[in-house]
Amino acid sequence: MSAAKIDFNDRLLSLGLARVAEQAALASASLVGRGDEKAADQAAVNAMREQLNLLDIAGVVVIGEGERDEAPMLYIGEEVGTGDGPGVDIALDPLEGTTLTAKDMPNALTVIAMGPRGSMLHAPDVYMDKLAIGPGYPENVVNLDMTPRERVEALAKAKACAPADITVCILERPRHESMIAEVRDTGASIRLITDGDVAGVMHCAESEVTGIDMYMGQGGAPEGVLAAAALKCMGGQIFGRLLFRNDDERDRAAKAGITDLDRVYTRDEMVTADVIFAATGVTGGSLLPRIKREPGWVETTTLLMRSKTGSVRRMSYRTPTWSHT
Repeated sequence: MSAAKIDFNDRLLSLGLARVAEQAALASASLVGRGDEKAADQAAVNAMREQLNLLDIAGVVVIGEGERDEAPMLYIGEEVGTGDGPGVDIALDPLEGTTLTAKDMPNALTVIAMGPRGSMLHAPDVYMDKLAIGPGYPENVVNLDMTPRERVEALAKAKACAPADITVCILERPRHESMIAEVRDTGASIRLITDGDVAGVMHCAESEVTGIDMYMGQGGAPEGVLAAAALKCMGGQIFGRLLFRNDDERDRAAKAGITDLDRVYTRDEMVTADVIFAATGVTGGSLLPRIKREPGWVETTTLLMRSKTGSVRRMSYRTPTWSHT
């Protein structure tokens, strides 16, 4: 039987996926706060690839570390797994927040999502204009064609509160200065983040915990697909429009099969089928605690989600430091 004909059993695969995220986090644990982004990222990449290759899947990396000539492992198009299971798409970021890890700042995560073959947008490595909110709102209550002010006011109206009661998460970059000013002019507050916009989007889905109502701004398109996979499980809306700065980036889109360069993608267009999603906290934050290290032991916490059932698990894993297997 070919891999394409084997059913994607998300329930059986979910614990294996959690283990992949877990092991990547454990591999980077000793590099938290050490100032070496590349070493932390490489450790996570090595561990994630090793664990993926133990799973009974015929996996293809559709969102990964970059093009094949840029990334020796977990590159876009790389085949992973034993080859004996279902055909699956894999979107991953072995260490989302390499700078956060190197500086021991909040919200560094190891992140991976898996769905049936052909279920995830093959987003090129370009920027994406993103807008996300949590669950419980009418469809299209906000959209990318609105100004930042209009988005805040529309969400406040839907939430039956004042704009001053809305908190927006935005990546702190010079390109967002006018957006930040316009959002603040509405009276809304802003939580600026230095890196890690997958976590930033996920914060919207648990606003009662994180205090974040909306995410907006330009960041990496691959991270947009990962964020869409998370919201597919957690609930919420995300919209993304690819941004192209030059012909090389437009060529990347063409190679990925994208012809409509102005298209706005919804969550269910970026991730078209049920997926599983796992994230393990590295430095800790609002969503997940940091890796805990104590003499002889190390402990991680992993968020494991299935969009098919809407289930969300938070799993603690404690292991002796001499055995990460």
